[in-house]
This record gives sequence, structure tokens and C-alpha cells, in this order.
Amino acid sequence: MFNIFKKKEIKKEQGFNLKKIPKHIAIIMDGNGRWAQKRNLPRIKGHYEGMQTVKKITKYASDLGVKYLTLYAFSTENWSRPKREVSYLMDLPEKMFSSFMPELMANNVKVLVIGDIEELPQNTQQAVNNAIKKTSDNTGLNLIFALNYGSKKEILDAIKNISYDVKQGNITVENIDEQLLESKLYTKNIPAPDLLIRTSGEQRLSNFLLWQLAYSEFIFTNVTWPDYTEKEFLKSLLEYQSRDRRYGGLHEG
Repeated sequence: MFNIFKKKEIKKEQGFNLKKIPKHIAIIMDGNGRWAQKRNLPRIKGHYEGMQTVKKITKYASDLGVKYLTLYAFSTENWSRPKREVSYLMDLPEKMFSSFMPELMANNVKVLVIGDIEELPQNTQQAVNNAIKKTSDNTGLNLIFALNYGSKKEILDAIKNISYDVKQGNITVENIDEQLLESKLYTKNIPAPDLLIRTSGEQRLSNFLLWQLAYSEFIFTNVTWPDYTEKEFLKSLLEYQSRDRRYGGLHEG
């Protein structure tokens, strides 16, 4: 299973509770550029190393029994980055899936995407759609890439869809509730994250899953994404397990 730790060793040595694994983990994978700059390397080298971390963390999450892992891969704001960097990022899905597909299949991982992928280059769309199709029958970890994703746009699109339904007479204003809005989001068939992890020291959401993270636990680490190892991942999960999730309420006692 694990390259470094066996499950029993994790539980024994770190007090890790294998029965309290978050069902859905979302990660803002920050720090690829800073990792590269610190080493006097081009930013795209940081993105390459970040891709290797995606592969490792996907495997660890799958081994632990996580059901959903959502990775913030490319935001709607990232188009403003240098053209060379954007071009490299658009080619990454093809690079990653071509080398990672055998492992995804072997580990029963299903690939999903949230975001406006129709605005992506054709080769990027093809790589993503091929990965979705090839893994569609897998029943293990759902690996969700937020690609050309912006939460404000997601919510705005949902509101527009609801407004259209009201205008067409399909629903009334009285029918509008949280469940209806959630059914119009990109994540309509995906449970809300239990845990959000952001790497590289920043402590903000950056237009990521603003609606869905309402009651999630947040963990911020100073470690950059390329340096985010299995040990760091387990450390984040151990911190999560120490939290008392109350969803805005209080326990009796």
C-alpha cells in the first residue's frame, strides 16, 4: 500500500485514526512558482514537480480510502499569467494522464472535472475528456480537477439557470432553496469537502468552492506543493482528526 508507512504503523506511531478519514478533501495546490524561484529554476519546472506531487497524493488518498479529492488545478484568474506558463499548464493534463493512466486504472481511480472546460484549448479538452471516459467505470477515489474554475462564476451561472427556470414557469421563486441552488452547481453530485488544505503559507480561498466550503475544516501549511509529501499529508489529516466539527452548533454536555 504505502511506500513508507504501513497502515498499522501510521496508527501506532502517529495516533492516526483510520476510521476518521475525511470523505472529501479539497486542496489548493499553491507554491509551484515559489518552489522553482527559490532554486533559481523556471516556474514551469515548479509546475512539473507539482504534477509529481499530484500523483503521489492521489495514491496516498486512494490507499487511505478517501472518496473524493478535489484539486484546484487552474483558476479563471490564471489566464493572466505569462503566456509561456499558461501554455505549459494547458499541456500538463496530456503529459500527466499519458504517464499516470496505468496507475489510475490499477488503483480504481475515477477522473472528474469541474469548471468551464469548453474554453480550454482543444488538446487540453481532449486529454481531459479521454481521462474521464477511460476511468468512468472505476469505483474508488473520485479525483476531481478544478480546471478553468472560478467559484463566483459557478454561483453566477447557477443563479442564471434558476432565473431562466423561473422565467419559463418551470419553478416559482418560492421553490428556490439551498438544495435547488446546489443542484445547479458544477459539484451537484459531489458532497461538500470535509477538509480544505492550502499549501505554501497563504490563507485565503482564492475563488475556490466558496459555497461548498461553508462548514469545511481549513488547514494551511507553509510547505510548498512540490514539497508536500506523504508525511505532510498525514500531518494535515491528523490535525483534521483533532478538530471538533460542530457545523455552527454546540454539542450537549
